[in-house]
Amino acid sequence: MAFSHVLSRDLSDLVGPESFTPVCLSVCLSVCLSVCLSDLVGPDSFTLSVFLSVSLSVCLSDLVGPESFTLCVCLSVSVCLSDLVGPESFTLSVCLSVCLSVCLSVFVKPVCLCVSLLSDDATGYGPVFEDQPVDTIYPEESPEAKITMSCRARANPPATYTWRLNSRNIDLDEDNHYTLVGGNLVISNPIKNKHIGKYTCKATNNYGTVVSREAAVQFGYLDFFSSEEREAVYVKEGTGAVLLCAPPPHYPDQLSFRWILNEFPVFIPLDKRRFISQTTGNLFISKVDSSDSGNYSCFVSSASIAKSVFSKFIPLVPLAERDEYFCKALYTVCLSSSPLHSPIPQIRWRKMDGELPANHEVSMAGAHLQLYHVQYEDEGTYECEALNSKGKDWHRARVSVEAFPEWTESISSTERDISSDYTMSCEASGKPKPHVHWLKNGISVSPFTYPFNTTGGLTFENSGMYQCRAENRHGVVYADAELRVIACAPTFEHNPVKRRILGAKNGRVVLECRPKAAPKASLSWSKGSELLFNSSRMLIWEDGSLEILNVTRADEGRYTCFAENDRGKANSTGFLSITEATKITLAPSNADVTAGESASMQCAASHDLTLDITFVWTMDGRSIDFDRDGSHYEHCAVRVQNGGSSGELVIKNTQLNHSGRYTCTAQTPVDNVSASADLVVRGPPGPPGGVRVEEIRNKSVRLIWSRGADNHSPISKYTVQCRDSFSQEDWRDNVKPPPDVEGNAEAAMVVDLFPWTEYEFRVIATNTLGTGDPSSPSPKVTTLEAVPVVAPSDIGGGGGTSKELTITWTPVQPQYYYGRNFGYIIAFKPHDVYEWMKVTVADPEAKHYVHKDSSIHASTEFQVKVKAFNIKGEGPYSLTAVIYSAQDGKLRSRISLLLMESPTLIIRGKTEKRTTDHCTLRENQTRLENMRPNSPYLIEVRAYNAAGYGPPSHHQIYTKKAPPSRPPKIISKKLKGTSVNIVWEHVEPLANESTIDGYKVLYRKAGLSTGILYTTGKRSIDLPMPKDGDCVVEVRAHSEGGDGAVAQVRISGKHQSKPLHPFYMTVDSTKYPPPILYDCRLH
Repeated sequence: MAFSHVLSRDLSDLVGPESFTPVCLSVCLSVCLSVCLSDLVGPDSFTLSVFLSVSLSVCLSDLVGPESFTLCVCLSVSVCLSDLVGPESFTLSVCLSVCLSVCLSVFVKPVCLCVSLLSDDATGYGPVFEDQPVDTIYPEESPEAKITMSCRARANPPATYTWRLNSRNIDLDEDNHYTLVGGNLVISNPIKNKHIGKYTCKATNNYGTVVSREAAVQFGYLDFFSSEEREAVYVKEGTGAVLLCAPPPHYPDQLSFRWILNEFPVFIPLDKRRFISQTTGNLFISKVDSSDSGNYSCFVSSASIAKSVFSKFIPLVPLAERDEYFCKALYTVCLSSSPLHSPIPQIRWRKMDGELPANHEVSMAGAHLQLYHVQYEDEGTYECEALNSKGKDWHRARVSVEAFPEWTESISSTERDISSDYTMSCEASGKPKPHVHWLKNGISVSPFTYPFNTTGGLTFENSGMYQCRAENRHGVVYADAELRVIACAPTFEHNPVKRRILGAKNGRVVLECRPKAAPKASLSWSKGSELLFNSSRMLIWEDGSLEILNVTRADEGRYTCFAENDRGKANSTGFLSITEATKITLAPSNADVTAGESASMQCAASHDLTLDITFVWTMDGRSIDFDRDGSHYEHCAVRVQNGGSSGELVIKNTQLNHSGRYTCTAQTPVDNVSASADLVVRGPPGPPGGVRVEEIRNKSVRLIWSRGADNHSPISKYTVQCRDSFSQEDWRDNVKPPPDVEGNAEAAMVVDLFPWTEYEFRVIATNTLGTGDPSSPSPKVTTLEAVPVVAPSDIGGGGGTSKELTITWTPVQPQYYYGRNFGYIIAFKPHDVYEWMKVTVADPEAKHYVHKDSSIHASTEFQVKVKAFNIKGEGPYSLTAVIYSAQDGKLRSRISLLLMESPTLIIRGKTEKRTTDHCTLRENQTRLENMRPNSPYLIEVRAYNAAGYGPPSHHQIYTKKAPPSRPPKIISKKLKGTSVNIVWEHVEPLANESTIDGYKVLYRKAGLSTGILYTTGKRSIDLPMPKDGDCVVEVRAHSEGGDGAVAQVRISGKHQSKPLHPFYMTVDSTKYPPPILYDCRLH
């Protein structure tokens, strides 16, 4: 056992006065226990032993107090004078130790210190957020009376937390509403006017401080609707209706809307006729019919606070048209441009300055266009076009895209050498452009006063936690980083020179030297004992790496890298071995194939047999992924004799995109060599580009385009196709000469077009290997107007009431209007009169004209002809037809009704022609039976007398879809006191069946066909238990198409002999469909 006095010197001057105690000489008292196992060779033997001991030393420095205690690591060299007792004995020696101690004061600042005698692993670090507060909406009616704002940071030592509200520190002691749990802030029994605002969290340890993003706390609410009754809405059948929602006061603004029909939870389905605005909540019905009758309630939901409310019911009362006004009303609807009127329009969307984004979805029968994951390129003008047979209308809206701030260049934690230069920079994108400013340890710093670009050299004062803050009106983002300034002597502990380095003969080899040192160390190399300098073959790079060119066997040997800075020295050694160089012995050859064929390329190389070799294939500089593209690429490598290997690449079922330069690289761990070849794949040409119209006329346009890729086979011809607004989905070839254009042309005149018609064009290229894909469509253009050339057809008429002349015709199709202000000129005269009387009808879809004149005699012969006109002039007259004025009114008229199934239907590939039924009657109504469900019918009603048939009254109807064919499945029958509960499964209609509106439940005595009828939107019902006898419960789904199949269950009661009386009577409409009446009165 030995007590030794150790003279120690603090190494404070190695790193600067900021990190250690002032420079001093300390006297340390050490207690060392040494056991020496010595070889005794004689009585005068002297043993020198080296001990590594850890001593707990008390340093008597000039610092007084508990802070001056230090932990020292000592390297001791001891000289032991052994007592000779005997050859087998152990000796307990008194040792004199000289200890070199490194004393670390507790006053070290938060920087990483590297000293060669210490580990340079820094275990401490500043706070890094793992969980930050988020915007919170607290429901005013929440049963949980608290708000929790999250904040958690990873740090060593652990961080402490503080919170701020609206930039003011929160004092947890003064406000008992606040509690800190870990880093989380809990607000108990929050008060609206006291606790709303923006919260931030600060996390701090002795390395620095970081500030979280701002998070807003708001109170959410959704008031109830007014209790006042809603007025009924009366609307004529066939016209449009709007039911106003008027949502109650609420926060936040985001609500979702649905409408209840008659009872909860029966929600109206959305289709082409019904649309709910998710902005106002209003319900739009484009064509009201009798099935829309009912009570409607606006159902409003707020997802943020998980609350829903609904309004008082609004009665909707459709008013049937009076028969005597039927034709006039129909005429008015035809002229109306309101999108709520019939026919129901088709809605199309387009982007005015480009294609609709790929990330879009159209819903609600076209009424809603929704863009997902909006990008800046989605900005532009969007057009909604509503089109039906009566005309079209459009509306445009501008979409401007703004964005939350997003980092394009950020900062990251880093260690930097003391006295080095360092620049930190942040850049953020966003719209509007974000404002960026800096914080250090949670305190704002000005870039004009703080040296973010430290050209004067870093000091320990620059260490700390830095944050970039980018803000625009959409939000704030933070970027956090720790800057740690370090100083240490060179060390190769974590990155020594490779122990064995391989180099290829006559090649180039680089020996890396990357010690850790701060400030940066000066580096030098030696081979064996020879110091190396830059020469024509050897170059020491700026980072210390040694490059040797054209290496030979003579360059083999031990190489040592020396590193030195003002803190110390270090070195590391590796051995360089030279191998034989790799050479390409068979290079791949060029190949030329047609698309669909296969191609192969061979590659062989010689190499050092002690090394493994790999063949790597690339196409146009990109590595081929054989796993992903295995359907087209295969490769194999074979070791051959005489120190060589070979590889083969096979390209199967080649496509045009396989054309390119293929490179084979023979690669060993030491070197690599490459050889390349070209593959040409020939095929049909690619699509032409830049198709656009340069010159527009009324029946022709000049079309230009640019050549597409010929794919290694000359283009022989181009085909021009067009489509117009009347056949939007059908592209057709330009049939007039020239239908095809020579392959060297880049323009063509497209003729035989309709005037005043919107067109778009595309071009298709062809070569000897086939026809390519069509080009993108050209921008839409409208041809110029022209005089109409088509006259109305089927001129006829006659009949009507006394003193009238009725003239009918088939209207001209819209594609033949040829211009604006289209209409008809009707010319007529008695057969024995020379002068023609003329009348103008401005409605382009008019089908008849009635001329009233008291001088017209009954059954007078008239000649009639009709022509079309537009803004450019008048077209030719139709053929002259002969008709007769009405007969005398004394003769009673008869009515002819014509029913046609329209249009032609194609069923399973077989064309089924339309069917026509006639009936003649003297009444003004009839009943039509045996009609097909879910089918269109055209009804014509004509009056006729001896003078002939009068004009038809057209009416198109659609029969409803068939009722559900499957019965409900009754899954439960339970007794509940004096009632029984019946439960059934929901009936899912088939595709050709109408949507379920609810269920009908018939409760009747067994043996009777009548009983009590219940209707419900639910899937269960409570019924009274029968007091005597058995009862039957029949359940069926009902829809607009009628009642579905029935399911039955029997309920047994106590027997009683009283006579049974029938209940309310109902009729099964699947067996007895209700009559459908079609009225038309003549007046």
